[in-house]
Amino acid sequence: MKEYDVVVIGSGAGAIVVERALSHGLKTAMVDKGPLGGTCLNVGCIPSKLLIFPADRVVEIQEAEKLGIRTEIKGIDFPSIMERMREIVGKSQNHIREGIKFMEELDFYEEEGSFVEDYTLEAGKEKIKGKKIFIVSGARPLIPAIKGIEDSGYLTNESVLELTQKPSSLIIIGGGYIAAEFGHFFAAMGTKVTILQRAERLVRSEEPEISELLKKEMGKRMEIFTNTEASEIVKGEKGYRVITKDKKTGKKKEFSAAKLMVAAGRKSNADLLKVENTGVEVDQRGYVNVNDFLETSKENIWAFGDAIGKKMFRHSANREADVVWHNSMHGDRNKVDYDKVPHAVFSCPQIASVGLREDEARKGFDILVGKAKYSEVAKGEAMMDDESFAKIIIEKKSGRLLGFHIIGPYAPILIQEIINAMASTGTVMPIISGMHIHPALSEVIQTTLQNLQ
Repeated sequence: MKEYDVVVIGSGAGAIVVERALSHGLKTAMVDKGPLGGTCLNVGCIPSKLLIFPADRVVEIQEAEKLGIRTEIKGIDFPSIMERMREIVGKSQNHIREGIKFMEELDFYEEEGSFVEDYTLEAGKEKIKGKKIFIVSGARPLIPAIKGIEDSGYLTNESVLELTQKPSSLIIIGGGYIAAEFGHFFAAMGTKVTILQRAERLVRSEEPEISELLKKEMGKRMEIFTNTEASEIVKGEKGYRVITKDKKTGKKKEFSAAKLMVAAGRKSNADLLKVENTGVEVDQRGYVNVNDFLETSKENIWAFGDAIGKKMFRHSANREADVVWHNSMHGDRNKVDYDKVPHAVFSCPQIASVGLREDEARKGFDILVGKAKYSEVAKGEAMMDDESFAKIIIEKKSGRLLGFHIIGPYAPILIQEIINAMASTGTVMPIISGMHIHPALSEVIQTTLQNLQ
């Protein structure tokens, strides 16, 4: 058995801890069966955005006529778009692999690891033990218990990336950010898309009015059914039939498509690690339980990233990596401020959000709320955008920023001003005192403050 100062399980954000450990001269092992780089690089952020960028261009061309520009799309090379995505991901994987080769001090176990006893893992044919262990094992698609699903050959956000030919039609079961993003992509490619969401709203964690506008706009290019629960899947020679039930009325309905994709959530990989064998507890959903300092129930074992199911974004995992490394090395302990973790949905229209929703803020604060449409500022008027809007939520007395939500073009870029203000003073003062370029779209942020009530 080999013993290490540090064992890291996962090569995504876990690589940050690996680099820190090596820089401190600690004997370090990394365990990951691959693919190298974790969820973000291989089946998450990077490949999906490589697909969505051309989809955005398609929609821009389709909507150009409202600006007096008459044009047409003569063809979309779906195989080329998919192959470019896979090539870029493959190059990044190779870059990581080459980097590992130069880390002579690192022992890399490209195997599926699982705990066999306290602080001890089995990785392939090897047993390894760590004084400090970091669980960064990620998550995988959650597959709901639907009759017939196991034998259906469904797609997920992972297997869909292997497609070489555009499906003529596609049913997506689920209505979160993965469903919204891939629905946008395939609709832009020319696929007939149907989204079946069991909840009453699309992207239900967003503000209700944002969910409503997203459904309205995306509904122009695809069919979207909420309160619709899939009860049975039947695979035939020509594709799939999905039998559903309306959650309000109980009425049954049937949908058909050439391909089926399941985007019903994520599931922690902690069960594959058999974390119970080292005394690490999980919650009812299977995510690793951690305290405010990202410590598990077992001393000297920490966990972060998708494995703990808090904020399942790569930028959040990167911040968690910084915090967990500090906490493992120093007497004082830091926390991650999850209230300030931003996120974006690269649907069409785009969504970005940080902090509390209005309903959450009203439970604990006396608040003011300001909303502004893009069309209230000169740039938005030039864009002929009458629907997109931004919404700010502040504490009335202090001016403290509690939440900000935006739907429309460039939402993930525009929100950065709010994120930075939250990280500095935490109030609206940096936004008020900062000069905004006229006539730039960033004036919509300023206008939300002028509309506070």
